[in-house]
Amino acid sequence: MAKDSKTPLLDQLEEGPWPSFVTEMKRAAEKKDAAKDLLLQLERSYVDKIGHWKHGGIVGVRGYGGGVIGRYSDLPEEFPAIAEFHTFRVNMPAGWFYTTDKLRQLCDVWDKHGSGLTNMHGATGDIILLGAPTEALQACFDDLSEVDFDLGGSGSDMRTPSCCVGPGRCEYACIDTLDLLHEVTLEFQDELHRPMFPYKSKIKIAGCPNDCVASVARSDISVIGTWRDTIRIEPDEVARYADEGLDIQSEVVDLCPTGCMAWNPEAKQLSIDNPECNRCMHCINVMPRALRPGKEKGATILVGGKAPIVRGALLSWVIVPFMKMEPPFDEFKDLVRRIWDWWDENGKMRERLGELINRMGMRAFLKAVDLPPVPQMIRVPRANPYYFWDPEEVK
Repeated sequence: MAKDSKTPLLDQLEEGPWPSFVTEMKRAAEKKDAAKDLLLQLERSYVDKIGHWKHGGIVGVRGYGGGVIGRYSDLPEEFPAIAEFHTFRVNMPAGWFYTTDKLRQLCDVWDKHGSGLTNMHGATGDIILLGAPTEALQACFDDLSEVDFDLGGSGSDMRTPSCCVGPGRCEYACIDTLDLLHEVTLEFQDELHRPMFPYKSKIKIAGCPNDCVASVARSDISVIGTWRDTIRIEPDEVARYADEGLDIQSEVVDLCPTGCMAWNPEAKQLSIDNPECNRCMHCINVMPRALRPGKEKGATILVGGKAPIVRGALLSWVIVPFMKMEPPFDEFKDLVRRIWDWWDENGKMRERLGELINRMGMRAFLKAVDLPPVPQMIRVPRANPYYFWDPEEVK
């Protein structure tokens, strides 16, 4: 590092074999004072061992209650270029597919109004534009609209829904994740742009049980592509894998979580007890030439996933084992509305859907959203041997 460097601690993050965000920030700092001051304040934070950002008010653009996150430096005199350093969340295209022309348009708008720094993409999936002063927000939003970009969600609303690349690039996709995401985004514009809920609500869509968007761990409503019939088997390809040296018994059959597979090494035959299969995808991932998802495709709907903020982390659990996913996706949209209505009526401030279900019980949830209880909803065997009927259920 240079002896006269003003960021000796940050300089250390450029050492080693991996690309560093510091290098990119330094490139931006050659053109933008905001990026330069950001580097200096970050160095100061490393020295002081505290962050130097503060919350000081709500900012936004006309007609929207979300999409802009206010951020202010608590050292504005020392770093005036980032005294106001607000963040835009911009709704990304389905599957994060861009043309180079569209990316250039986006970056031109941001270079004009902001720091030039981006995060492609944020944890929610949005395009993150880092750092604009309050006076530039409306003009930046107007220019984004001119090049066909809209803001994403922030605050107590439906956060920007996201999906995997689905049929755009993946042979395992059981549903058209891109079409479903587009429909959901258009359908719930009010819920996306105008915070009205007890807290945030996330919808993430995965094309198959591999769940490459981690929807089960990160979203209140998860959509997982699946199949209802049997796994397709190509016997000749199974034998070919065995001939090529794959130990099908130890690397496939023994690792099946439900023990639904059997291997006959003499005949080189693989059999599957499909009613016991839980669609984990392990065997298909290991032997993609020999095994394929079934032909009767749809999605499993789960609810309740979240990170450990107010209460501990929760993984989603099944509420609809199989739903056909065909345009215009009315069955799914109606279910989402019923879920939101119950959560909006009963949820406490900053209480996510999964936390509300834990507090009021799955039974109350299923009754409110008009779903029948099914075995796939059971997480663990019940400890209480007694069942109490609601009075209205007794004839």
